[in-house]
Amino acid sequence: MKSTAKQSAETGTSSKKYWPNGAQLVISVSMQFETGGQPEGAESPFSGTPLPKGHPDLAAESWYRYGANEGIYRMLDLWKKYDIKVTSHVVGTAAEKYPEIARAIANGGHEIAAHGFAWDSQWNKNYTDETQFVKDGVDAVERITGQKAVGYNCNWLRRSPNTLKILQELGFLYHIDDLSHDEPFITQVNGKNFVVMPYTLRNNDIVNIEGKHWSPDQFLTQLKFEFDRLYEEGASKRRMMSISFHDRIGGTPAMVHAMEEFIRYTKEKQGVVFMRKDDIAKMIVNDPATPVDNSEEKFNN
Repeated sequence: MKSTAKQSAETGTSSKKYWPNGAQLVISVSMQFETGGQPEGAESPFSGTPLPKGHPDLAAESWYRYGANEGIYRMLDLWKKYDIKVTSHVVGTAAEKYPEIARAIANGGHEIAAHGFAWDSQWNKNYTDETQFVKDGVDAVERITGQKAVGYNCNWLRRSPNTLKILQELGFLYHIDDLSHDEPFITQVNGKNFVVMPYTLRNNDIVNIEGKHWSPDQFLTQLKFEFDRLYEEGASKRRMMSISFHDRIGGTPAMVHAMEEFIRYTKEKQGVVFMRKDDIAKMIVNDPATPVDNSEEKFNN
């Protein structure tokens, strides 16, 4: 396998030969389940005016609980209505606090992916501590859902130089903490293929709705513009569109309405499929046509 990201861009690869069912564009949705795993003082609409230490921010805690009480279930109803399967990155302690939600996600046919044991940084952990942190999260979610995660997402994408080696050793197939491509690719880790499923900050509710205070209508416009361009490019090369929703943000009535409008919009085009990330990764990991990018080689061997 000698292809590179540059070669892929220059020569193009027919998506109609690459994606299943003759698809021209694959869309992959991430649904982050984090409620219950957040630490005291975690980011919220009230972060600009934090309470003195030792005083619980009950308003912020209620904002997070919205994800468990309303958000996840509303999104699950939407995915079921359109027979869409998504990838849910689940924080271990969130699953422990709300096991019924973790099971509902798994029972809906969605992928359970790992998101750390707790909402905590791992970029600053040593090799041993980071390995245990990842393993504890996987084990916690597997005990509850019966699914062993093969995909990983770090807290705010910030991984350590050891993260991919640890994931490879623990049997993971892919990670999403990368923003460098609009298609999945292979990187070599410990001399073996490891799939990178690029994440998105552009089509991300926590970045645009909470961070930039966009309206759901603005978010919908962003999704449509991104879709139109990638669909056009998908006629001559592989393209994947990533979308990220978080339980307490993407699960609001207006955001679910916007996402439903987007789903209907995609159905106006032929050759569009929604896929779980693990299914995409399994399909491409040994495909000789998959581009290879070893930009981080010095960290991965």
